[in-house]
Amino acid sequence: MHTTHWTLARRAARLNPSTIREILKLTERPGIVSLAGGLPSADTFPVEAMRAACERVLGTQAREALQYAASEGYAPLREWVAQELLETQGMRVEPSQVLITTGSQQGLDLLGKVLIDPGCTVAVESPTYLGALQAFAPFEPEFQAIASDDAGPVPDALRAAAGARLFYLLPNFQNPSGRCLSEPRRRELLAAANEARIPIVEDNPYGDLWFDTPPPPTLSALAAETGATTLYLGSFSKVLAPGLRLGYVVAPTALYPKLLQAKQAADLHTPGFNQRIVHEVVKSGFLREHVPTIRARYRAQRDAMAASLARHLPPGCRWQLPVGGMFFWIDLPAGLDATALLPRAVDAGVAFVPGAPFFAEGARADCLRLSFVTVPPERIEVGVAALGRVLAEALAQIPN
Repeated sequence: MHTTHWTLARRAARLNPSTIREILKLTERPGIVSLAGGLPSADTFPVEAMRAACERVLGTQAREALQYAASEGYAPLREWVAQELLETQGMRVEPSQVLITTGSQQGLDLLGKVLIDPGCTVAVESPTYLGALQAFAPFEPEFQAIASDDAGPVPDALRAAAGARLFYLLPNFQNPSGRCLSEPRRRELLAAANEARIPIVEDNPYGDLWFDTPPPPTLSALAAETGATTLYLGSFSKVLAPGLRLGYVVAPTALYPKLLQAKQAADLHTPGFNQRIVHEVVKSGFLREHVPTIRARYRAQRDAMAASLARHLPPGCRWQLPVGGMFFWIDLPAGLDATALLPRAVDAGVAFVPGAPFFAEGARADCLRLSFVTVPPERIEVGVAALGRVLAEALAQIPN
């Protein structure tokens, strides 16, 4: 009999597998139309621009690019981020506030290490990004879900969370709901957070993926008018390529040193080669031409899914048309359980993500998330039609 002398830390019990990653394993079956994964479309990756950037970096900066680097990040890239945020978001930040991270997911982990004590309250949207719940959970917070209405998190509910260590928020085309907060609601939330003395962690990986009009100003840009405390997370994954694992944190000056120390302890620094490649790609304005092509592609796929949902989902299903991002959130008729229906859907040839894992409290069974960006329109039609049949059959089996 094999024995082990390993004793797991208490926090290890709070490490759980990603529901989405587990579902993605199901999609490896031949013929499955996966509307599950929140992956950007590989067809949008700028392969030639990356190849040319690699050649330039290796041709002129090879020794530096392949050596250990500063924990803060590649200085020219940090300067570019600060200038880009000023030009596109109206955010006035110094390069010294920018910490380059190994994906914005690492930024969440660093925040957990620096800000969260066991038993402290962390306020989150309902639903919220599953990856943030996973990142924060090992530090043993008590999650408090902030109630929402059709416009987003309710300011009075945030006021009632006074004493929370932070409020984690995705204002633009949220994962999973696709929701985009209006400017009035952003201002109301900033005022409520300021009154309750709750810092806001603003995560904005999807903000550039708008379809018709840009989203309102970031909360971090508006915060200067209210005195509210914010911290901003950004990512290159959705506008360039997730395999680079490149994101950033824009932190208040008082918080930056501790985040930097946590970064040093985690991995010393984000790969300098990747940082230099990205800087080579973006420094001359490449994203101004590239991102609109992503928006056009995703808008067409959004429209295809909207039309398919209207054709094939049974009465009682509800959704809102997302104005950007990558997701539809579907509220199902009463009595349906998305998690229980997933195996039947996979057998029918389609995969989705059940909504329950996205709730920190009061998980709902009657909802699911669909992603439209990795599947061409004709396959979206096939997948949604299969989903509609599964839902209709399940509804027919509910006793009257």
